[in-house]
Amino acid sequence: MLEERKKKLIELLRDPDPEIRKVAAESLELVESFSSLHQILEILQGGERGAKVKAIYALERIHSDKVFPPLLQLLQQSDADLRAAAIQVLGAKKNPLTLATLVKHLKDPHPAVCVLAAEAVGNFADKRLIPYLAALIREKDDVLAAAATTSLGQIGAAEGEVYLLAAMQDPRPTVRLAATKAISAIGI
Repeated sequence: MLEERKKKLIELLRDPDPEIRKVAAESLELVESFSSLHQILEILQGGERGAKVKAIYALERIHSDKVFPPLLQLLQQSDADLRAAAIQVLGAKKNPLTLATLVKHLKDPHPAVCVLAAEAVGNFADKRLIPYLAALIREKDDVLAAAATTSLGQIGAAEGEVYLLAAMQDPRPTVRLAATKAISAIGI
């Protein structure tokens, strides 16, 4: 079935309409990435670290529920870089079934993973995240506090306004800047 799709898309690469050629090329790339899902999953099982990171990011382009179990398994790895990459991809995919797991990584032992988790949950626009992000604004890590502040703005819920107004008075310039940018996204 995938071969038939690829064949038709390749034919459309010669279509006289430039927009159709462009969309056919984009679609072909997605179909080919899906056909390589098996290879990507093999790399995640036994590949070297650099290849695994590339494979994780390749999963972002694949629109299939089959990508979520391996991404969630990667969050249990001891390697912080693998966890970080998986969190970024899960955040970009915005699957509500992964949100609870991402929230757990707001307290990851590695600071960079916490920051990426704070950024990732902002993609979900879920008001239930406000208390978690508000707590992170008080953390000593400037980068983490700024990421949480930005995510509060991305959520856009009026309930986050009080935290953003307070963050606009934070002694750390990075947090104040993030709050100043984020406040405009809050609903009225």
